[in-house]
Amino acid sequence: MDAQRALLDELMGSARNLTEEERKGYKEVRWDDKEVCGFYMVRFCPHDLFVNTRSDLGPCPRIHDQKLKESFEKSPRHDEYVPKFEAELAQFCEKLVMDLDRRVRRGRERLAQEVEPAPPPPISTEKAEQLSVLEEKIKNLLEQVETLGEAGKVDEAEALMRKVDTLNTEKTALSQQPPIDKVLMLAQEKKMALCEICGSFLVANDAVERTQSHVTGKQHIGYGMVRDFITTYKEAKEKAREEERLAREKEVEERRKQREESERKRRSVSGDRDRSRDRDRDRERDRYRERDRDCERSREWNGRGSRDGGRGMDWRFRNERDGGRDRHRNRSRSRSPSRHRRSSRSPVRPY
Repeated sequence: MDAQRALLDELMGSARNLTEEERKGYKEVRWDDKEVCGFYMVRFCPHDLFVNTRSDLGPCPRIHDQKLKESFEKSPRHDEYVPKFEAELAQFCEKLVMDLDRRVRRGRERLAQEVEPAPPPPISTEKAEQLSVLEEKIKNLLEQVETLGEAGKVDEAEALMRKVDTLNTEKTALSQQPPIDKVLMLAQEKKMALCEICGSFLVANDAVERTQSHVTGKQHIGYGMVRDFITTYKEAKEKAREEERLAREKEVEERRKQREESERKRRSVSGDRDRSRDRDRDRERDRYRERDRDCERSREWNGRGSRDGGRGMDWRFRNERDGGRDRHRNRSRSRSPSRHRRSSRSPVRPY
């Protein structure tokens, strides 16, 4: 019936039986509503694992719908909601495992306690009557022995004591328990064991069929799924934290390298600027030195000209200057024809 109803809901919708008036206030359930079970969406719902077992959690108060699950898997927000649902499921499963581990600890304590011996079985009525008769005879004989001893009849008293000893031997043999039945001995020799997965008590070294039946049982499989999910979830979280830590370290290392590269470039530019400034300073210093040397030579030449009339000047410079002037004068004279004729025709006048 439930399967047919689910099929009709899938084909015609869950509001197929509502009237037009009821449809107005009807709101279709979506996978992200609070009424929908997020555990069922991502993994499994623990309420479905232990149905009709000693660990039954009862029906889940939220909606389980395969159609909503398929809608969730196709949703673009799937990856956004999976971590949230898994975290809630892990928290719920951890609470289950904590309760189970407490039960397992109590079971270990019970198994660790010393097993008290079973009380002896009660004596049958026939044996009880025989013991009662023997005890009465022994009591009468002891009274007679005491009377004979007071009368000084030692031999007779010793004879009665030998009868008392015989009766006591019969009483001891009659009081002993019969051998324990072999089946009872095997039952007492059986030892209990505790399943560490689901906390169930088992018979140690039990038959393979019974052990296999327990391992394939709903409770054992359910708690195995819960424990496996917690282990997987914690490993995934640890791996994610490790990857995040490595990414942060890589980012810090890249930033450090970038700072070092920037510092290296800054130092290189600063070094080039300093070297250029040093070269400019050296050139400026060389210009100052050259100008100082020129000024020094100029002062030296001017000082020599004022003292000796220019005789101390460099002879090449003076020769060039004077020689050039004389050559110019001689050339001028030789190239003037009027002056040459006049000088040649004029008579020499005596002084």
